[in-house]
Amino acid sequence: MLGKKVPFVTFRTRVRDESIEGPNPFRWDDKTSDDFFKGKKVVLFSLPGAFTPTCSTYQLPDFEKLFDDFKAEGVDEIYCISVNDAFVMNAWAKAQGVDKVKVIPDGSGEFTRKMGMLVAKDNLGFGMRSWRYGAVVTDGIVEQWFEEEGFSDNCETDPYGVSSPQNILENLKASKAKAA
Repeated sequence: MLGKKVPFVTFRTRVRDESIEGPNPFRWDDKTSDDFFKGKKVVLFSLPGAFTPTCSTYQLPDFEKLFDDFKAEGVDEIYCISVNDAFVMNAWAKAQGVDKVKVIPDGSGEFTRKMGMLVAKDNLGFGMRSWRYGAVVTDGIVEQWFEEEGFSDNCETDPYGVSSPQNILENLKASKAKAA
């Protein structure tokens, strides 16, 4: 993945729109890969599913807590992507109290498939989902890659560590120190 451009896809997102009345003031807003990645340095991390234990207990909350540390290393945005729809991703971000990390719904798994990270999780009743990984992406190009070990369909374990925010941040700091 290093040096490769992220795939160009259109994401079906839901955004709050104050002009819409009622209990669900959201509208569809299609965003492309360029909207998220062009002209920015971002940390992208992917996980098997919203509301799942490791993702909800450690990964998403820790990226949120360390957001300012990532900003200090020159990161513009942190994106969490999962093979879940916009309704699930928005509800999960709200339930987690996340407002700095942005969630990206990859409902059909197109982006994840084109990244080469789509795996079957039928053993958990999930269907096709993303393998857990992280990346530092600058202007759409993958500069650093953090893939959990054991990539496979129906993996019996849920490895987590390589793609943790702490590890990605440590690598960002080391890269910055080497460049200085």
